[in-house]
Amino acid sequence: MLNSSVKVPLEKCPALVLNADYRPLSYYPLSLWCWQDAVKSVFLDRVSIVTNYDRIIRSPSFQMNLPSVIALKNFVKPQKNPNFTRFNVFLRDKFTCQYCGNKKHLTFDHLLPKSKGGETNWKNVVTACSICNVKKGGRLYEKSGMILFKKPYSPSIEDLHYNGRNFPPNFLHDSWMDYLYWDVELEP
Repeated sequence: MLNSSVKVPLEKCPALVLNADYRPLSYYPLSLWCWQDAVKSVFLDRVSIVTNYDRIIRSPSFQMNLPSVIALKNFVKPQKNPNFTRFNVFLRDKFTCQYCGNKKHLTFDHLLPKSKGGETNWKNVVTACSICNVKKGGRLYEKSGMILFKKPYSPSIEDLHYNGRNFPPNFLHDSWMDYLYWDVELEP
């Protein structure tokens, strides 16, 4: 976590984007806009500034505090079902090979291989390391002798948000903490 008194380049000062209900648009990837987009949206009156960095930006005729948290003025309805993407498969499976638990050299594996009519969808694809993927090869899962940690399923947006909280971004500004991780257990 970065303290607000530390001076960093503008390129490392993104704004956390909240929906009109003051919840992040997404948790993983965290909804962030570069400082230029945040400032532009302020001028176009599309967002409200919630919190600022301890930093001023200037032009010859204007100056303002750099926004660190902004909220959309119009509510964006969240998706009900996540897109089927490689990243979301990895996130569903917590970036872990579902055969051996390895977290490196990840790819995905079709339980029913495409060569045997298998589809590329939530219920037929799991995260696998390259070693396990080669080991299973083009065989049916049932005939491979391999065991899955967890069977594939169609996750909800909430499932992915929950899993994403296990993988926080490299940069979390102090001013963002009031808007993130509302369901995390509090310290005594």
